[in-house]
Amino acid sequence: MLYLPLKFITVAKLAIVILNWNGQRFLSQFLPALIKFSPDYSEIIIADNASTDNSVEFLKTHFSSLRIIQNSENGGFSKGYNNALKQVDAEYYCLLNSDVEVTGNWIEPIITLLDNHPDIAVVQPKLLSFANRHQFEYAGACGGFIDYLGYPFCRGRVFGSLENDTKQYENAIEVFWATGAALFVRSAVFHTLNGLDELFFAHMEEIDFCWRVKSLGYKVMVEPQSVIYHVGGGTLPKNSARKTYLNFRNNLFLLLKNIPKTKLLTVLLIRFPLDFIAAVFFLFQGHFKDTIAVFRAQLSFLRQYNKIKRKREHINEQVYKQTFQKSVVFEHYIRKKKQFDGNHLK
Repeated sequence: MLYLPLKFITVAKLAIVILNWNGQRFLSQFLPALIKFSPDYSEIIIADNASTDNSVEFLKTHFSSLRIIQNSENGGFSKGYNNALKQVDAEYYCLLNSDVEVTGNWIEPIITLLDNHPDIAVVQPKLLSFANRHQFEYAGACGGFIDYLGYPFCRGRVFGSLENDTKQYENAIEVFWATGAALFVRSAVFHTLNGLDELFFAHMEEIDFCWRVKSLGYKVMVEPQSVIYHVGGGTLPKNSARKTYLNFRNNLFLLLKNIPKTKLLTVLLIRFPLDFIAAVFFLFQGHFKDTIAVFRAQLSFLRQYNKIKRKREHINEQVYKQTFQKSVVFEHYIRKKKQFDGNHLK
């Protein structure tokens, strides 16, 4: 196990950093609760990603006590956070979406977990839907997992099948990836890994980051005693062809960067036909733009293959063995399994 000391003197124990892009309505709606439920040892920072709405002026007028970092361009989720966090000194970071409603005591269980377990580097809270408050939310539910072909899913959410939260997943467990909607991370680990991969721009960069964290020997956890409510789709709606493109392209980036050499070719030879089938399904559903997006994603991956291949660092075969060793596509769509409890699909 590699334990990394902080490389700088910290000012705050926890920095809660919201990356904002044209999200004035979310800031207005959710900042009051965040301020109310943030402990004295934390600092709230808004990293504005070159918004074109009135976000910055709104913050200066209504939340003048909060620190604002203004990025000169909208470089997406990855570059936006990388640029901002170079300017933030804290022991822990919380990368928090602007469209999140926090609850009382949402921070303490996670900080306690990190303080007591130096082998844990990343923790996420339980994500529930803001619109349907008894249902898990798509973007991370109660902890992220991935199958051996690279398809991500969650405890409480398998593809589009969302479970109601009946307190069935209240235990903190190790997961494969943590949601980018509320990602707590040791700052030293974040900077050692040079942050998020900026080639991803947005979507799946948190999975790539967690995979690299695990390759260093650290654990990624979910702590369900911490609860937040996530709107989702605040920047790109779920039916966006741009989102389809980024998800399919970045998933291939993820595989090329992290899968051991002995398994990589086999996985890619299976994934390309499966992505083609997905494109055909989009076509039959009348989603022509999504079909085009899948093929654009594959083409972009092939064009950038060598660039991504050079990023293959810290490859750890033991981490790949922690992936779910069945096809979640087959289990869900053919065998009709819709729930995952952290170990089994059912």
